[in-house]
Amino acid sequence: MNQEIVRLPAQTGLMIIDVQRAIDDPKWTAVGPRNNLQGEANIAALLAGWRRAAYPIIHVRHDSRFPASPYRPGQPGNEFKEEVRPNPGELVVAKRTNSAFIGTDLESTLRASGIDTLVIAGVITNNSVESTVRMSGNLGFKTYLVEDACWTFARLDYAGRLRSAEEVHAMSLANMAPEYCTVLRSDQIEALPGFVRVARHAGPE
Repeated sequence: MNQEIVRLPAQTGLMIIDVQRAIDDPKWTAVGPRNNLQGEANIAALLAGWRRAAYPIIHVRHDSRFPASPYRPGQPGNEFKEEVRPNPGELVVAKRTNSAFIGTDLESTLRASGIDTLVIAGVITNNSVESTVRMSGNLGFKTYLVEDACWTFARLDYAGRLRSAEEVHAMSLANMAPEYCTVLRSDQIEALPGFVRVARHAGPE
């Protein structure tokens, strides 16, 4: 893995995808546990750095249309988790599909703001994160995915074999990089004035 420090250009946008209370619903761990238990802390540290620098922040909220979904508006799960709650004036994009670019004005808003580089974090790695990263790359945005600031859950593969969250996460990263994005860790980012690097967490996640 490339461990070089990445110096990002001015006005790089931080996009945080679907970090809502619904992600803690027991349905996600029915097959097996998540990976990266430090994910929220790493996102919070990135968010704090972007706020200190007054750089663009995009909060993506999933508003599910399905009645039984914990992401459905009006349910507690639709609310952002406390670690990533938007501040007044920060952009919030509501989506109804897995990609933040489908059915929203995200692309036009980014282009109107002169944002051509995105750093992406959030959930779920192999679902909304992957679909958004793929579209971001295809649309020509310079895209970075912070792999220790996103996570997923164990699941059965197409043949019915149990795959751990770490395996699912790793395969999703392999699907995305390098064609659609550059994958890095939060402690590789050194671009923002006054930014404090996120400490790499030792031990099991």
